[in-house]
Amino acid sequence: MGKNLQTAERVRLRPVDLAREHGLSTQAVRNYEEAGILPAAARTPHGYRAYTPRHAAALRAFLALLPGHGHPTATAILRAVHEGATDEALRLIDESHAQLLEDRRTLGAVESALRDLDPGPAAPPEPGGTFIGPLARKLGIRPATLRKWEDAGLVIPHRDPRTGYRVYDESAVRDARTAHQLRRGGYPLDRIAPLIAHLRTAGGLEPLEAALTDWHDRLSTRGRALLTGAAALETYLREHG
Repeated sequence: MGKNLQTAERVRLRPVDLAREHGLSTQAVRNYEEAGILPAAARTPHGYRAYTPRHAAALRAFLALLPGHGHPTATAILRAVHEGATDEALRLIDESHAQLLEDRRTLGAVESALRDLDPGPAAPPEPGGTFIGPLARKLGIRPATLRKWEDAGLVIPHRDPRTGYRVYDESAVRDARTAHQLRRGGYPLDRIAPLIAHLRTAGGLEPLEAALTDWHDRLSTRGRALLTGAAALETYLREHG
């Protein structure tokens, strides 16, 4: 096996050989080498790069890592491997898995909070928005509570250009109502914040529910991509590390 591997490593591959396998440009292959994604290539007497099956395997490992880890982390993983810092490469992989787990926990918290929301109709919005005092009275809270929620990013009023007073438009009132329901349910502010952020991005509860289904799918896709990348890297380390 060792003799066969040594023989294979003496096989010369051109940049175009690596590029064609993955639909890349030869310049991209050269850029990957300069970034440390590929090990440094030997040069022919005429100055041309002489790649080997090891370089082809490194490129396959990188492209397999890319969907799960993203370009910067996948680059850092391969660079660490080629610098002999395998433990650092494994630490970077662990960080990506930890981030995926954190994303799953955030999704779970958002879904749990969503189940506790009362979907009943809200009062019609005030034309032009409402001020902090009337909104606080409508919710049965103090104006100071709304200011605290604003500091936490849960509610984002705009300011009247003439008076500087806070004005809560329809979306800000919705966010305040959501925060109020969840606070009454015992949720801390740091657990409410992700829901409000996703609710704001989606534009309401119904769009958010559809977005959560998509979020589930994306996390599952990323989880499988991490597994695929890990398998490809293990193959590369075993055969060429």
